[in-house]
Amino acid sequence: MNDMPEQVDPALLDELRDVCVSTLGHLRDHGFAIGLSPNRRPVKVLGTAVTVRIPHLDSTAVHLAVDHLRPGDVLVVDQSGDHSRSCFGGLVSFTAKARGAAGAVIDGSINDHDETQAYDFPVFSRGYSPLTTRIGAIEGAINVPVSIGGAVVRPGDLVFGDSDGVAFLLPEEAVGLGALLRGKEQAEVPAREKIAAGGSIAEFSGAIVHHPRR
Repeated sequence: MNDMPEQVDPALLDELRDVCVSTLGHLRDHGFAIGLSPNRRPVKVLGTAVTVRIPHLDSTAVHLAVDHLRPGDVLVVDQSGDHSRSCFGGLVSFTAKARGAAGAVIDGSINDHDETQAYDFPVFSRGYSPLTTRIGAIEGAINVPVSIGGAVVRPGDLVFGDSDGVAFLLPEEAVGLGALLRGKEQAEVPAREKIAAGGSIAEFSGAIVHHPRR
């Protein structure tokens, strides 16, 4: 097991606490975990990525990593392309929450729906499955770069998730980002008032300017 990553500055996490992941989606196309959804809504997850890569069947490394989670960490698991199996069920979820983790991101399925819902622990995944992984101690890696829903995630990255989905940022990319996203969201407030009074969303967005038949 590699060393645990340095945790993201809590001040950076606080900057993003009241803005939406989808607002970031107006500014960039990379760093998003495509195809993953939260196990409940509404939800907000901000924390430090602790990464795990496992083969499709052997989840030994997941159990080892969960034992080392710290308050504010987010477990991020790459299942090597196997989306049908679950490496994250009731006892793993319970352990992660007991350690103070902020959430988990699993590029695969999860299980024990009813039990884990009672724990109120946020998990992004590809859904639920009764087909699970096993403890084989064959291979696996902790705190290495992984691939999650098309995004490269490094240990120590900032995990930014909400009801729409999850994105990953280098900590330095988050500096000043909250203010930028907040400004974009606040700009929509007067637009809503104008639209409610009969105004045009196309004028606000600029679509009317770029329409080829205008």
